[in-house]
Amino acid sequence: MPGQTRYDVTREALAEHLDGEPRYRLDQLWDGLYTQLADPADITNLPKKLRQRIDDELPTALTPVTESVNETGDTVKFLWELDGGSRVETVLMLYPDRATVCVSSQAGCAMACGFCATGQAGFTRHLTVGEIVEQVVRAAQRAKQADRRVSNIVFMGMGEPMANLTPVWKSVERIHGDIGLSARHITISTVGLIPGIRALKDLPLPVNLAVSLHAANDELRTEMVPINKRYPIGDLIEACSDYLQVKNRRVSFEWAMIDGVNDRTSDARELAALCRRLQPHAHVNLIPLNPTPGYPTMGTPLKKVYAFRDALEEFGANATVRQNRGTDIDAACGQLAAGQPVTITPKV
Repeated sequence: MPGQTRYDVTREALAEHLDGEPRYRLDQLWDGLYTQLADPADITNLPKKLRQRIDDELPTALTPVTESVNETGDTVKFLWELDGGSRVETVLMLYPDRATVCVSSQAGCAMACGFCATGQAGFTRHLTVGEIVEQVVRAAQRAKQADRRVSNIVFMGMGEPMANLTPVWKSVERIHGDIGLSARHITISTVGLIPGIRALKDLPLPVNLAVSLHAANDELRTEMVPINKRYPIGDLIEACSDYLQVKNRRVSFEWAMIDGVNDRTSDARELAALCRRLQPHAHVNLIPLNPTPGYPTMGTPLKKVYAFRDALEEFGANATVRQNRGTDIDAACGQLAAGQPVTITPKV
């Protein structure tokens, strides 16, 4: 099976690699890879020769390039190189009550949102199931070193998940069914690809949906998020409403706050009106815009961000201000560009 990597193979395909071995070896190997999150060499209930053979026949898909840690030591960014030379990034965020992995679904992105570093870089290629799942495994292994267990997965890294939905969904099934994370702790983000939202509605697991909205009227949103020209806000909200009716899961609107662009009282009023159409299952995450080289406009000052949140609540919407994590290592929302990060030594 040339070209297959360790986390691309299905359980059935893995059984072919174990032809001639006792049946229970498949359970031992699958459990080692997905429950223990171990490399083959460390699955000690397998014979040493078999471990070496699996390691040789099923290589990893991600080649580590660099690992960056922020000043406080609670955010780690991994830069990986893929087969063919493309690079992607994964972010592990450690909170007091959870450990979250932000995974990439594409190398680059074709959505061309000007304020996002990934969008500025353009699209290279889709990621495979194995390349997505392996990001979770590698981040979970890193979390384990800090005696932490990954509890949440967000598809908010590089790329548009709905544009690569089949591998994304297969990876969700693997993360849920084999690694063992609850679907309710998995979030798939989109800039508003309505066909993807409608397809997701009909898939079985109750994952969370996050929509990168950023503007509540079509004129401004088309300027900020070009795909809005194809899928305008009215149609997008209708698709979100249909998703809610089937899944009964909260829809989050991501709102990157840009000074003087989408942080006015009129913006809060328009956004709250959209949220009320989906109440009580709509929530706004306010994200102060993180700096990127290709977008000169500044993010909204924090005091004004909180004032915007207060205005949203006065207009009847639920909102929180997201804590920026990893800005100092270009690991925060909108900053992933598969560039060469600078490693910062955590403060002791």
